[in-house]
Amino acid sequence: MLLWINGPFGGGKTQTAHEIRRRLPGSVVCDPEQPGFGLHRMLPPELRGDFQDFKAWRQGVVEVLDLTLTRREGVVIAPMTVTDPGHFAETVGRLRELGHDVRHFTLLAERETVLRRLRERGLGHLIGGGLRRESWAVERLDHCLERLTEPEFAEHLWTDHSTVPKTADRIAVLAGLTLRPNHEGRLRTRLRQAGVGLRHIRLG
Repeated sequence: MLLWINGPFGGGKTQTAHEIRRRLPGSVVCDPEQPGFGLHRMLPPELRGDFQDFKAWRQGVVEVLDLTLTRREGVVIAPMTVTDPGHFAETVGRLRELGHDVRHFTLLAERETVLRRLRERGLGHLIGGGLRRESWAVERLDHCLERLTEPEFAEHLWTDHSTVPKTADRIAVLAGLTLRPNHEGRLRTRLRQAGVGLRHIRLG
């Protein structure tokens, strides 16, 4: 089974993916952003746009996820924002055509909630970056929220008043999965999530 976790940038996809992996034995996170940033690094800065526009990204993501789903046991989790219907069809849709059990979830939140999460993401609010470090995500926010509420991007989960562990629990129930109980205290959870955020800071 593939869990594709969609949502706006800063919507909690990566944190939720790693929460599920932590509590679901045998699961693995396969991050489709990784080949995208690799493609970006091949280009001079002035030519870098949305890496999802590269056919190579869409085909590569499908090839890698297909290989992983075919060759290993366990649930595969892919946290990735996709708002273009064509790109969605060429990734999520194509994996379904290949016969894989793909469960797609979109994490949604009110605009101010996402902006607050972007401010707090990683150490941006401590090292002086603030929203400047997330300017691209902010520029795309309204578009993401508008597109992702469309029926084709269901199942929708609103997360304004939900913690990451509770969102992971909701996804597991909807996907028919059983997570290990969450016995972490609040402080340990915050420290672990900060570590996840640090590992996913993009510097360029």
